[in-house]
This record gives sequence, structure tokens and C-alpha cells, in this order.
Amino acid sequence: MTTDTALRPAPAPGSTPGAGARPRSRLSGGTATGLGAAVLYLSLIVLIPLALVVWRSADHGPGYFWRAVTTPDAWAALTLTIGASVIVALINLVMGTLIAWVLVRDRFPGKAVVDTVIDLPFALPTIVAGLVLLALYGPESPLGINLAYSRAGVMLALLFVTLPFVVRTVQPVLLELDADMEQAAASLGAGPFQIFRRIILPNLVPAMLSGTALAFTRSIAEFGSTVLISGNLPFKTQVAAVNIFSQIEGDNTTGAAAISTVLLVVALVALISLDLLQRWGNRRG
Repeated sequence: MTTDTALRPAPAPGSTPGAGARPRSRLSGGTATGLGAAVLYLSLIVLIPLALVVWRSADHGPGYFWRAVTTPDAWAALTLTIGASVIVALINLVMGTLIAWVLVRDRFPGKAVVDTVIDLPFALPTIVAGLVLLALYGPESPLGINLAYSRAGVMLALLFVTLPFVVRTVQPVLLELDADMEQAAASLGAGPFQIFRRIILPNLVPAMLSGTALAFTRSIAEFGSTVLISGNLPFKTQVAAVNIFSQIEGDNTTGAAAISTVLLVVALVALISLDLLQRWGNRRG
């Protein structure tokens, strides 16, 4: 018997030799139950309703689907919605990151109030937000700025409801950044811009992209905040969600489902693209 064998502890009475080394290949009862409950809940709330919308959009075949989404009013609404959402997402990317930076790195009076106000679009009903924006930037604006019934008003409403997304995704990352790395870089002669570009920005990019994608997908689905300030003018200020509502009111459920499917595909493409970018960034890192 070798020394290694002699020093090896004997197995406990009643145990099977080597049993502790076998990997667990089955889910425990609690894990399986939790996973099943999660999948069932997601199926009932998300997957099945979305699948039914897609299925309903194909009721009359691909030809009808294409005609439904390319009618002049539907196409104008989709173009406005997607174009405005892209612009809004890019503005949020810059301003949301800036606001998060100010809230984390700067000290000023009323900082707690500003931090609380950021979440107001989450808590405020969107139709109330539209009413507030119409009162502030409508025909009777106390500021003398009338953006009602214009595309600028639509973008303003979308900016309002999507404000928190980038801020709240970037802010925790900034809070967790290691300040010692920045101080070490500064002691080695790196300037503020170099420190931001080489140390801070690479850590912020995944959160910035996540918040931007969430802001974009939220924008393309927005209804309440735009319904008042836009005026719902076909071919001019009507967004896709309002056009879908109009289609349903006109008893054209299949056409409404077709437009909804286009928005669903656009949102999925945006989220999948974000995931691929993040995976690529992680591999490079």
C-alpha cells in the first residue's frame, strides 16, 4: 500500500465508495418545480399571447399580411414610430449616461429629489403624462412653446416615458466601479479623458447598450403619452400603437395583428442584436 493510499480517509460506514465524486445529473425536486412554474407563468403571460397575435396576423395569408402593413396610413405610422424610436434611443444613450454620471459622481443640493424624479415616468400613468405634456407644450403653453400635433411632440412624449431606462441601467455600474483603478491610472499620468475612455467607458458600454435597447423597444410600443399630444393625424403624427387601436375600432383585427407582428419582430431583432453585441464584447474583454 502506498503512502497516499494509507493517508486517504476511509469511507463512512454505509456509504458507497466514489459516490461523492459523481456529478449530479438530475434537477432536484424544488428546482424542477420552480422551473416548471416559471415556464408556465411565462407561457401564459407572454409566449402564448404573442404566438396568438402572430398566428392571427396570418389568417388571410402572406399577401393580406403584406397589404395590411403597407397601406399608406399603416406604413406612415410604422415609419414614424421606428424612426422616432431610433432617435429617442440615441438621445437617451447620451443624456441618460450623463444624468447617471451626475447622480453618482457629483454632489449638489436636491440630488435626492432629482434621483426620485427619474422614476416618475415609471409610476405615472402614460395618459396622464400625455396630458401634462399637452398642458406644458400645447397651444396654451405657459412657456410659449407649442409642440402639439407635431412629430417633435411625439418625440418629446417618447423621451419622457423612456427617460429612466439608460439612467437606471448605467447608475449601478458606476456605483460599483473600482475607484482605485482610476486613481492608479491618474498617478501614472493618465488624463481624465484617457481614464474615461480606457477604464470607465468599457465597463459602461454593456449597461449603456442594454438601457438603449430597452428605451427603443419601449418607444415603439408607446400609446398613452402620445395619444393626446400627437393629435393622431394620419400620415403625419399617428404612431403605430394608435394605428393598431384604430384598426381594432374598425373591426380589422387581422390588420391590427399584422402591424403588431411587425413591431414584435423589430423589438426581437433589437434585443437579439444587443445580446450578440454583449457576447462579442465579453469575448474581446
